[in-house]
Amino acid sequence: MSRIQEAFSRPSGKALIAYVTVGYPSVQATLDVVPLLTASGCDLVELGIPFSDPLADGVTIQKASFQALQNGVTPGMCLDVAQQLTQRVDVPLVFMTYYNPILRHGHEAFCHDCAKAGIDGLIIPDLPPDESQELETLTQKNGLDLIYILAPTSTDERIMLAAGRSRGFVYLASVAGVTGARDELPPGLGEFAARVRRATRLPLCVGFGISNARQAGQVARMADGVIVGSRIVNLMGDGSTASLQSFIKELRSAIDR
Repeated sequence: MSRIQEAFSRPSGKALIAYVTVGYPSVQATLDVVPLLTASGCDLVELGIPFSDPLADGVTIQKASFQALQNGVTPGMCLDVAQQLTQRVDVPLVFMTYYNPILRHGHEAFCHDCAKAGIDGLIIPDLPPDESQELETLTQKNGLDLIYILAPTSTDERIMLAAGRSRGFVYLASVAGVTGARDELPPGLGEFAARVRRATRLPLCVGFGISNARQAGQVARMADGVIVGSRIVNLMGDGSTASLQSFIKELRSAIDR
């Protein structure tokens, strides 16, 4: 069992996963906030590598990526941040990145450097499972879990392919769109989760749009993990660590109930 799968070992069996953009609003903020997130109840943290064309991300994370890039953040710096964080937290760290930075770094070098930095897995929104054999081989060689994303529009054939080749957990995007806080969960989310559940024994984690404790509790009843990104990024931008800590504790309580 990988460290990522161990993140689902709470008595409730439900994991709370946080997303932050590395370098937003500053590198130091990333180093300070991730330990706060884990101390407040997060079981796993996604570290977003800023990219100039984040096609799966909504306005909030697009702006965060842009500012991080303006701050001079590079994939190499993200690796350094990850290595520092492994000394401060004891939860799995996953890079959320697009394929271009990996291609520029070099497949083999990137996987090797991720493992050396203490990264446990990769989420690559623009890399479909039928085009990722080389990266799958290299991630497995380096002890990394490659996690695929499915959308409500995914066909049964695509679900079988992605769920069968994911490692760690399967990422369910709640909508066929981009990330971003939303007022309500989309109808049919439970049915979508049930379709994927029939295809795998891996934990299922839902992201894209979860922005409050009520939604987190609803998702926890149909999946194994709750992923929250845009709302956390917004709070980091506001600079209120007290509000962020309170928000995470509210999510944790709702999920465990």
